[in-house]
Amino acid sequence: MKLFFGQVFPEILIDIDEQQHIVKVLRMREGEEIFLTDGKGNLAKGTLIFEGKKVTLNVSQVLEHLPDFSPKLHIAIAPTKNIDRIEFFLEKAVEMGISEVSFILTEQTERKNISIDKLRKQAIGASKQSLRSHFPKINDLQKFSEFMKTLDPKTTFVAHCNENLERINLNHIPNLDHYTFLIGPEGDFSDREIQLLAEKGIKAVSLGNQRLRTETAGIFVAAWNYDKMF
Repeated sequence: MKLFFGQVFPEILIDIDEQQHIVKVLRMREGEEIFLTDGKGNLAKGTLIFEGKKVTLNVSQVLEHLPDFSPKLHIAIAPTKNIDRIEFFLEKAVEMGISEVSFILTEQTERKNISIDKLRKQAIGASKQSLRSHFPKINDLQKFSEFMKTLDPKTTFVAHCNENLERINLNHIPNLDHYTFLIGPEGDFSDREIQLLAEKGIKAVSLGNQRLRTETAGIFVAAWNYDKMF
């Protein structure tokens, strides 16, 4: 199954970057079969048509409202100093069905800027690679204090490394339709941030006895949720 990104409704259009990839990189031929998704749960099947430099689709089937993964998982994570680590997290989390990613600036976040457009393209690439018809939402970088205002304590959990504070085991979390997890930077959340989250009613969780890197913790939570999908 060769999956590409584009528009399915109101008309079927292959994304311009995908058209170039089909012609210049993959060197595909007219008549080859592909699938096209809009990342919103809609999928078109058809064969390629070349009209000069333009690539279109001779559609044979359209599937609407394909089911998304459940439960949904939203991870809010502080970008790492080495951006390669956060890119690795994003790729693997997308492959495991994460539904939303937010990047947060905490008190101890070292990296203050990220290329959100590049990360969104990487999320699309990972979605296609893993044959997802629903692409995850990738949110802009925002301050921790602003992000906190959006949180529902009933479905939100924070993973931190402070062993002196109460933390519940990850496997003791109740089954929910969706989860939001906060993952801190290399230096972890500050004591003040942890206190603010506790005052909002957000429970802290332990990810085990080992101290995990930021990106590893994010992948660990994504894998935990992925296991719940089946």
